[in-house]
Amino acid sequence: MYLDLFVFAVFIIIYSSVAGAVERTWISGAIIFTAFGLLIGPIGLDLISFKADREAIKTLAELTLALVLFTDAAGADLGVLKKAEQLPIRLLLIGLPLTILLGFGVGILFFQQLSLFEVALLATMLAPTDAALGKAVVTNEKVPNAVRQGLNVESGLNDGICVPILFLFLALATGTVDEGGHWQLALKLVLEEIGIGLAVGLLLTVLAVGLLKIAWRRNWLTETWIQVPIVALALACFAAAQFIGGSGFIAAFSGGLLFGVLAKEHREEFLRAAEGTGDTMALITWVIFGAAVIGKTIDYFSWTVLVYAILSLTLIRMLPVFLSLTGLRTNSEGKLFIGWFGPRGLASIVFGVIVVNANLPNGGTIASTVVCTVIFSIILHGISAKPWADGFGERWRQTLGAEG
Repeated sequence: MYLDLFVFAVFIIIYSSVAGAVERTWISGAIIFTAFGLLIGPIGLDLISFKADREAIKTLAELTLALVLFTDAAGADLGVLKKAEQLPIRLLLIGLPLTILLGFGVGILFFQQLSLFEVALLATMLAPTDAALGKAVVTNEKVPNAVRQGLNVESGLNDGICVPILFLFLALATGTVDEGGHWQLALKLVLEEIGIGLAVGLLLTVLAVGLLKIAWRRNWLTETWIQVPIVALALACFAAAQFIGGSGFIAAFSGGLLFGVLAKEHREEFLRAAEGTGDTMALITWVIFGAAVIGKTIDYFSWTVLVYAILSLTLIRMLPVFLSLTGLRTNSEGKLFIGWFGPRGLASIVFGVIVVNANLPNGGTIASTVVCTVIFSIILHGISAKPWADGFGERWRQTLGAEG
C-alpha cells in the first residue's frame, strides 16, 4: 500500500510541475495519465499491488464526472448559450437519438453473436460524450463561444438522458420486464431519472447558495473553507439524486447551471478549488483505468471490436451531428468539428461497469468494445484537440471578418 501511495504521489508532484507546459502541446493529460497507468500496471512494470474492483472504479468515475459536470455548468456563459440554444437542443433531441440508432444498425452488422437488446445497450453506452475529455475544447477561448457552450451543455446532459435508456435495454436484455411493459417502463425511467435529478439538483443548489450568501455577507467564510462547499454541493446533488432514484448526472449539471446564475458575483472564488479537485480526481481515474481496466479487457479485443470503436468515434457520431445541424448558421467545418469532438470517457466506463455487473452472456465483448473506444478517444481526441481547435477558431474569425 505504501509503495502504491508513493508512486501516485510522486507522479502527481511531477505532473503538477509540468502541467502548464503539457497544456501548450498536442498531448492531453488523459493520454499521460492512462499511459502512466499502463506503465505501472500488470501489463507494464507491475509496480502497484492494489486490486481495484468494479464498484470502486465505477464510484470513482461517477464522482469525478459529477464534479466535472457541476463545475463546467457553473462556469457556463448563459448569455452566449441563449443566443445559440438551437445547437445543444438539436444535438440532444436529434443528434443523440440518431447516434444510438446508427450505432445499433452498425452493431447488428458487426456483432451477430449479440442479441438485439445487447447491441442496443452497446450503442447507448457509447452515445454520451465526456465533459472531462472535452475540456480541452470547451475551455479553449479560440473556439467560438457558441460552439464551446453548446458542446458543454450537450456533454453535461446527454449522459443523464442516456441513463433511463440504458436501464430499459438492460431490463429487456436480462428478461426482467414483461413484453407488454416496455413503454410503461420507459416512461417511468425517463420521468424518474430526469425529473428527480432536476428537482434534487435545483433544490439543493437553492438551499446551498442561500446559506453561502448569508455566510459571505457576515464574513464567515475563510480562505481555507471557501474551497470546500462546491465540491460538497456537487457530490451532494449527485448522491441524493442517485439515492432517491434519479439521475445524479442530471442533478449535478442542473445544480451547476443554477449555481452559476445565483452566485454569479462570487462564483470564480468558489469554483477555483473545485475545478482543481475535479482535475485531480480525473487524473487518478485515468491512471486506474490504464492500470486496472485495460489489462482485464484487452484479451477480448478483436478486429471487429477495433473497427466498431473507430466507427463509433467517426461515422456513428459525426453523421448524425452533421444532419442534426442542417439549417443552422454553421459551416461544414463547424459541423465536422462539433461531430468529432464528442469524446467517450467516464460515462461510458460507468455504463460499462453497470452492464458487466449484470452478468450478460456477452458482457465481455460489450465491455471490451467500450474500453477500446475510450482508449481510441483518449488518444485521437487528445492529440487533435489543440491543433484543430486553434485552427478552427482562427478560420472562424477570418470568415466573420470577411463577412463584416
